[in-house]
Amino acid sequence: SSFFNWWYFGICMGILTALLILNYIQDNLGWVLGFGLPCISMGFALGLLLLGTRIYRHQAPDDKCLSVRIAQVLVDALRNRLLCLFSPAGEVREPLLPRNAQFKFSDEKKAVIIVESHLSSPPLQVQAVDAASAMEEANGMVLLLPIWAACLIYAVVFAQPPTFFTKQGSTLERHIGEDFQIPPAALQGFISVTIVLFIPVYDRVLVPAGRRATGNPSGITMLQRIGIGMFLSVVSMAVAALVEMRRLRTARELGLVDAPGVALPMSLWWLVPQYVIFGVSEALTMVGLQEFFYDQVPDGLRSVGLALYMSIFGIGSLLSSFLISTIDRVTVGRGESWFSDNLNRAHLDYFYWLLAGFSVGGLVVYLYFAQSYLYKKT
Repeated sequence: SSFFNWWYFGICMGILTALLILNYIQDNLGWVLGFGLPCISMGFALGLLLLGTRIYRHQAPDDKCLSVRIAQVLVDALRNRLLCLFSPAGEVREPLLPRNAQFKFSDEKKAVIIVESHLSSPPLQVQAVDAASAMEEANGMVLLLPIWAACLIYAVVFAQPPTFFTKQGSTLERHIGEDFQIPPAALQGFISVTIVLFIPVYDRVLVPAGRRATGNPSGITMLQRIGIGMFLSVVSMAVAALVEMRRLRTARELGLVDAPGVALPMSLWWLVPQYVIFGVSEALTMVGLQEFFYDQVPDGLRSVGLALYMSIFGIGSLLSSFLISTIDRVTVGRGESWFSDNLNRAHLDYFYWLLAGFSVGGLVVYLYFAQSYLYKKT
């Protein structure tokens, strides 16, 4: 757990550097230098990676890939789904791992591998154990899917800060002092700053306190951490909707609705709460998901677990685009798009409230599956 905390801390430090330094360089000193510095940095990082190639540990895979074994077992299981497996003494064989009491498909003995009682030579006994083990591993992978699906709405919310939050900020007063103006994209730095400040506090203060209270080495379970982060994403969307309502009211009161190029006399600090809340949400949910999908898959499928984690945000981004395009098509037909080019005539507040509602629904579904999930025994 601590490893994933500090790993994500390092990523956010890099993001923060890019937002605070590179954005300023690109806006004020030119794009050549703005792209040249990241190129040099990546070359340096690649050199460090290559220097360590001789000391990296690499474990060769088994003769047969675990994913292939699982696929073969599933095919055989479906072929024999109506049959039961009995031991030579006539007793029903028990599952190897207790977690499958949660997985009814296996518990009902409808998905088993047939091993005839007279085929009791050691090679076949080993094959039977391997098949049963692979079935348990396949069941474990299937049990991850409801959690995966319930987190998709969080990924839709995750796609909004780099886009609409930034667009909101571009319409506000962003000057600090008389000469310095914060670039709109740099507002994302509030999320990274929050994560960089929160993770050390969480890892060094909150986790030990939680460990003493619960006895869990991580303070709270992985699913509890994810759930708290998802709840905070709901709060972040609600706060963003309230701030947007205030921004639109300011534009109407000052007669600036049709002057989108004029910065509203409303400070960018109004946006800080939604950024900070979302930053804490991201620190909890993102790290929790990484740890969960890495820890709960079979050892031979760790890369698949991380792929499942990444796919949440890939599919979530696609769902966000689909949702926005659908809403835009519907609202344009009614004469007033929620996503008008003139943000003073748009209704991002409605969109944020909609996402908050979807997030509540997603959180309820998540809690339903999370409370019954049985962790893999280590």
